[in-house]
Amino acid sequence: MMKAFVVNRYGRKNGARAGDMPVPELREDDVLVEIHAAGVNPLDAKIRDGEFKRILRYRLPLILGNDLAGIVVRVGSRVQRFKVGDEVYARPPKDRIGTFAEFIAIREDAVALKPEALNMEEAASIPLVGLTAWQALVERAQLKKGQKVLIHAGSGGIGTFAIQLAKHLGATVATTASGANAEWMKQLGADIVIDYRKDDFAAVLKDFDVVLDTQGGKTLEKSLHVLKPGGKVIGIAGPPDPEFATQVNASWFLKMAVRFLSHRIRKEARRRDVDYSFLFMRADGEQLARIARLVDAAVIKPVIDRIFPFESTQEALAYVESGRAKGKVVIKIR
Repeated sequence: MMKAFVVNRYGRKNGARAGDMPVPELREDDVLVEIHAAGVNPLDAKIRDGEFKRILRYRLPLILGNDLAGIVVRVGSRVQRFKVGDEVYARPPKDRIGTFAEFIAIREDAVALKPEALNMEEAASIPLVGLTAWQALVERAQLKKGQKVLIHAGSGGIGTFAIQLAKHLGATVATTASGANAEWMKQLGADIVIDYRKDDFAAVLKDFDVVLDTQGGKTLEKSLHVLKPGGKVIGIAGPPDPEFATQVNASWFLKMAVRFLSHRIRKEARRRDVDYSFLFMRADGEQLARIARLVDAAVIKPVIDRIFPFESTQEALAYVESGRAKGKVVIKIR
């Protein structure tokens, strides 16, 4: 058995409780990782509260957690890329999460050797935010040198990573943050910092190629106004779009619901000759290996706000939910 933080019933009141769970069984293309540290993300709280239960059909009890760094302790019979003793980091595939635990079995193609320059806690802070930023800016937006990108909530986990990546890609980077964080945002690579408490970003910025929206709602709607024709807004806070519903093999009913929920924003985007798409990041070991090379070259530095002990996982989740974290929150498991 192993110690883990488990959701027995959805809902904030029920929370994620400490409990004993069986060590996961190894499939032939899996590695078994002894987890040393795990990143904590807003996604974890949303899963705990049941926000994705129609889309991601987890069996309860469910171990939470979407980010890890640790050491390979066993390998499946068909594994070729890793051996026992390798130090790795990963974001598990969405149907096999569970990093708030002492061990996890994870498909080898979702895993990468951790950046050599980082300790376990630093490495565990990267996979989810790193892959989100990579898949939004490199894969979907194909951000190029000389283009302009707006990254919302620059001081958050995704923001701190995405600013550094966008700068590395040669873009002009604008971000929204509190005035108190403006100098820090510039040190990370932001060229323009909009104080969201005082200024309306949509009145200040124009002719942008890309927006990475982490907020949804009014922020997403106003983001359409800063794009030039042909520009792209990539949202990670929703609403989900029909393409996403197709990706996750949603039921006919759910596809209709998603179409309805995203109808207004898609219609407004079309009217402005721009593109809205929803991104639900996927696990990808190859991309993590590329990110590790950037980290080891000191192009990107992880930003960690606080490290909590494993037994304080509940407090770590509450701190992430408060929205006050600057960069990432991590739990130390070993």
